[in-house]
Amino acid sequence: MGIKIVPASGTQADMIEAAIALGNRYTKTLGLLTPPVYQNAADEGGLLIAVDGDEVIGYALCGLPKRSPHVRLTHLCVAEERRGEGVARLLVETIRTRYSQRLGIKVKCRRDYGLTEMWTSLGFVPRGEVRGRSKNGDDLDGWWHDHSHPDLFTDVESDALTIVVDHGVFADLRGLTPSPGALESEALEAGWLADLVELAFTPQLFRDVREIADAAERKHQRAALSGLRQITPASEPVAARSRELLEAARGVGVDLSEGSELERRVRYVAETSCAGLQVLVTRDPLLAGLADVAWDIAGVRVVHPSVVTLHVDELHQAQVYRPADLMGTEFRVGEVAPGTEGELVAFFDQSSSDNGSAFARRLRGLAEDAVVWRRELLRDGDGRPVALYVWAMDGRTLTVPLLRTATHRLEQTLARQLLFGLKRLGRERGARAVHISDAFISPVARAAAGSDGFFEHQGGQAALLVDVIGTADAVTQSAAEAARGLGCTATVLHTGLPAEVTGAVERAWWPAKVMDSLMPSFMAPIKPRWSTELFNVPAMLLPRSSELGISREHVYYRSPGHRNESVPGRLLWYVSEGLPGQDGQMVIGCSRLDEVVIDTADTLFARFEHLGVYGRAEVREIAHEGSGRAMALRFSDTEIFPKPVTLRQLKSFAGDLGLPLSLISLTKIDNRLFQAIYEEGHRRT
Repeated sequence: MGIKIVPASGTQADMIEAAIALGNRYTKTLGLLTPPVYQNAADEGGLLIAVDGDEVIGYALCGLPKRSPHVRLTHLCVAEERRGEGVARLLVETIRTRYSQRLGIKVKCRRDYGLTEMWTSLGFVPRGEVRGRSKNGDDLDGWWHDHSHPDLFTDVESDALTIVVDHGVFADLRGLTPSPGALESEALEAGWLADLVELAFTPQLFRDVREIADAAERKHQRAALSGLRQITPASEPVAARSRELLEAARGVGVDLSEGSELERRVRYVAETSCAGLQVLVTRDPLLAGLADVAWDIAGVRVVHPSVVTLHVDELHQAQVYRPADLMGTEFRVGEVAPGTEGELVAFFDQSSSDNGSAFARRLRGLAEDAVVWRRELLRDGDGRPVALYVWAMDGRTLTVPLLRTATHRLEQTLARQLLFGLKRLGRERGARAVHISDAFISPVARAAAGSDGFFEHQGGQAALLVDVIGTADAVTQSAAEAARGLGCTATVLHTGLPAEVTGAVERAWWPAKVMDSLMPSFMAPIKPRWSTELFNVPAMLLPRSSELGISREHVYYRSPGHRNESVPGRLLWYVSEGLPGQDGQMVIGCSRLDEVVIDTADTLFARFEHLGVYGRAEVREIAHEGSGRAMALRFSDTEIFPKPVTLRQLKSFAGDLGLPLSLISLTKIDNRLFQAIYEEGHRRT
């Protein structure tokens, strides 16, 4: 019959079980994956199975990250007795064909496996290496299979998701005698997670290890602690948070008969929260029973190890990017006062060659330079400095000689906000590029820049600002002009770019819009209450900071009926009615549509609470009465138009183009109509 590659659907239990059984034959080289990972991959179209007749002879298990335009190859497995028949090549070619719209395929493999020739023959090229997180810490090569799309920027993974493990999970990973069920925990150290997850522990783990009765086991585990990251929050906030958690546990009827045992579990939650982290991993039923209290009181997600392997991208994004935490806060931006430079040294980590007085002198020197530099300092509600940046226009480039972020629970959120703010600032002043020339940029800011389209340039980071909406050729020409100003070249784009690649282009070259691509556009009606909450349009009585008022990523809920939504896409926001004394029926701006999810109201709220302004009751109100399900639209990088586009103008544009216009529900629109509305919203005369 011949070998065929078939995608496994989530309902094909026998086929999925056969793939699991095959993978379990080779856990020493593949690493362990639990059955729910296979099931989840099948549900999302990421499990491809090689069959010969009724026999499963190989499979490829892929992840499809929603925030990165590549395929993550987790397992490539072929039965030993069928190797040499081209099965692996068929699987890789199927991935390439099936996901041709993505930029390429990433995979990690231990160097000591000696598989260089195999990966090379399959069309992969080596791109760096990472240290594994297993007990031996083996090095892994990163391999890349390119899909020949525009190479716009280095696709940098954000920093790893830092998870706190309790003693049970730690003992599974490092104990002399693993307990029953330890395989679920061991999956956290699979090679494909090597640069995606960082394991950490808090002081409570020291206490639990001390209580081990067996001396050999105790000494072994104590020595093994050095292999994980140690996090030590201040004791007083931990004690206060523990009291809050215990009181809340009593209030919801948690069984307190365990006494001291419960207090020990609560301390894990409190220490995780006070360390500014969000994910605590456990297999302990008592600790897992505190999950709702931990999230409601401390903002900590108490999860099983399998949840991490299933949802690592989602958990990471929720932890590092929390724009909802900025809304309504007291963050303020002001200029650095002359003579206060030395006071800032303590707030920003310095490298050995840019420390102490040298840092202060450099900051002071920028104030005395012939160039008029703006030295901006961002403070939190307590007045503590959390970000520092200096900028000036140099021809058509916004130059940033200094950019630092301080250690803070929202540091990564602030870094992302700050970078987008610099892009907006450059656009407003007619810049064609942003150049961060600071050689000592904060590590968090560097990681955020890499995922936001910045690239290495003259010892710093640079990004092109391509303020063009039009064809791929028009965007390419503008990008080439911007790149020449930096002494570099830009990628050439072509008509008909896949949506995923277009999304990467429009993120890297913001605010570019490639209108002859396959990326769709939609019109989303929104009531003024929510447009005010999300965008401050119509404006609140007490205006928010222009720097932080519009978060980079949010979620909007609507009824669950599908209307051809697909991602990535572009959203136009149409305020469907006016408040008393204010105008309505107008398009106020646009965003990038990143994800569409339909689920129960409570599930959506739990998943997206960190991004939204909605309460649980409000999401339930939106949900369909019969099914209890709602739709969540996750969107980012919102632009508010300087000039709203009125309903009369909308009808005129649609009529001139001979296109229908529906403003009742979320509706796909022609890209020509999107372009006409966008250009009108940015018209200067």
